[in-house]
Amino acid sequence: MKIGVPKETKVLEGRVALIPEACAALIRQGNQVFIETGAGEPSGYKDEQYSAHGVVVMPGAAELYAAACLIVKVKEPIESDLSYLRQPHILFCYLHLAANLPLTRRLCEIGLTAIAFETVTDEAGSLPLLKPMSEIAGILSIQIGTHLLHQPQGGKGLMLGGLSMTEPGHVVVLGAGVAGSAAAKQAAAMGARVTVIDRDESRFSILSQAHANISGELSSEISIAQAVNGADLLVGAVLLPGLHAPRLVTESQVKCMQPGSVIIDISVDQGGCIETIRATDYQNPTYFKHNILHFGVTNMPGAVPRTASQALSAVILPYVQCLCGDNWQQHKSLQNGINVRDGEIDNPLIIQALKQ
Repeated sequence: MKIGVPKETKVLEGRVALIPEACAALIRQGNQVFIETGAGEPSGYKDEQYSAHGVVVMPGAAELYAAACLIVKVKEPIESDLSYLRQPHILFCYLHLAANLPLTRRLCEIGLTAIAFETVTDEAGSLPLLKPMSEIAGILSIQIGTHLLHQPQGGKGLMLGGLSMTEPGHVVVLGAGVAGSAAAKQAAAMGARVTVIDRDESRFSILSQAHANISGELSSEISIAQAVNGADLLVGAVLLPGLHAPRLVTESQVKCMQPGSVIIDISVDQGGCIETIRATDYQNPTYFKHNILHFGVTNMPGAVPRTASQALSAVILPYVQCLCGDNWQQHKSLQNGINVRDGEIDNPLIIQALKQ
């Protein structure tokens, strides 16, 4: 198989899909690997480190896409990428098509096969390729939220963990999955008072038993409204695999928050679970709405590309190796990952999401 790793083109996206050691494993398997020059540099990997393992460094995107059959990248293709994709390509990356009808249409028009990291499953039905990035995003939501609460950033001037003689900040986390749990643990470690809301009591019970400053509540319109009203930092971390995130927080509830509070919606790349959120990027990451500071960056782990690239490369490598075989379409996990095939949407979750 001829595998191509392009440079990421999304604003300030520093990750690379495959680090040099992963490329070396693919070459030992008998594959050819091509990488666009400079693709690994934001993550700290120079072209020379790739070429030392036998990777062919291509001078630009046009040459890379022309040489490769399997395109392995991090984020969904944007306009500059789409012009290079062709019908024979297999595209393997994060896609989040449930919230992106224009991209879905373009991929269908091209007629390629597109496999989304976020819908690949393991034997237990969980999402192994989403997990490490969700964990990173959860941790970052608290690190970033702490900074945004500072007055020079537009926040209310609150130190999240407080001091012994002051009240700590209140963090509300919607969802106790991988991202939400990581956010809650990070906030608790900083000394904040944390409320986790989830529809599964067992999820937040584990967190509250391990951390004295974490409490949990079952998800309901009343519990969400009450918690949001008193939140200094609100973190949205709700996931319905393959589907648009459910809208749990209304605009009227956001209006009731104290001025200078902060909202970070990790689920924004699936449409967001907070009504006032919209997608942003790291060049212009925040905006005010109803005096509340919103952060809606769709590629949060891109801020820590070294860590994120190592984690992502490790989890996707076995699946890339499988895609290089003749019988990959018999692999159930990858079957679930297919979003588009032969010009048609080939995933019931995506079809359901786009009908909503």
